[in-house]
Formats: sequence, structure tokens, C-alpha cells
Amino acid sequence: MVQFALLGSSDSEQYAILLTRVSLGLFFAISGANKLFVAGSTKRVYETLVKAKVPFPRLMTYFVSGVEFVGGSLLTVGFLSSLSGMALLVDMLVAILTTTLSAMPKGLSPLNWLDDFLYLPEVLYVLFFIWLICSGPGKFSVDYWFAGKVLR
Repeated sequence: MVQFALLGSSDSEQYAILLTRVSLGLFFAISGANKLFVAGSTKRVYETLVKAKVPFPRLMTYFVSGVEFVGGSLLTVGFLSSLSGMALLVDMLVAILTTTLSAMPKGLSPLNWLDDFLYLPEVLYVLFFIWLICSGPGKFSVDYWFAGKVLR
């Protein structure tokens, strides 16, 4: 019990990776699909990109939405997980830099600013993607199965 409290359980790690990978994948696949295939959502993404002065906002609307849909779908099943995680990581970093930071309250102390910044969902997604890229897709993934076939 003390060992578990201090060190966790490496036996459970694969389940944590699976839960995180599938949850993030589903979230981004659904979000990307809504942005691609629901007219009102597509328009909101376009308007957000115009307001953020992102170049080629019409093209970027479909590109970003496509990255989320395809990347999230691939991440869900664990296929090309590191590549998908990198694409979604960059997507979130760009979102933070172009829209999220400008929406943060002004005049906060550095500690309160950091508190608000770390509370942002995009920052949490970035941290999850870094963890998944470093840990790999886990045993319950197409990548793991495929690597076993190819690397024999």
C-alpha cells in the first residue's frame, strides 16, 4: 500500500494511457467533425480565425478542423499516435498563441496570470499530448500491434 501511494502502479499504466488517448481522441474527433460538417460551427471557427488575424482563414478553417477530426480519429484507435499527437499538440499551441492568450484578463499579478493560464483546457491538452508522445500509445493500440508485426 505504501509503495502504491509513493510510486503508483506500473501495472495500471497501460490503462491510464488507453483512457487518456481514447478520451482525447474522441474529444478532438467529435470537435473536428462538428467544425467540418456543422455549418454554424464552421462559421464560428472562420470568424474566430479572422478575428485572430490568422492568414488564409477560409483554408485554415478546414485545415484545423481536418487536423482535429483526422488526428482525433487516429489517436482514438492508436494508429500513428505520435504523429497525431504532434499535429494536435501544434494545433493547441497555435490556438493558445492566437486566441486564448489575448482573451486572458489583463492586469493580473504574475502568479494569478499563471494560475489562469494553467487552468485553460488547451494547456491541459498540450500537457496530455506531451505525455502521450513520450509514453507512446500503449499496449492497447494499433501502433503497438503493428510494431509487433513489423519489428519481429
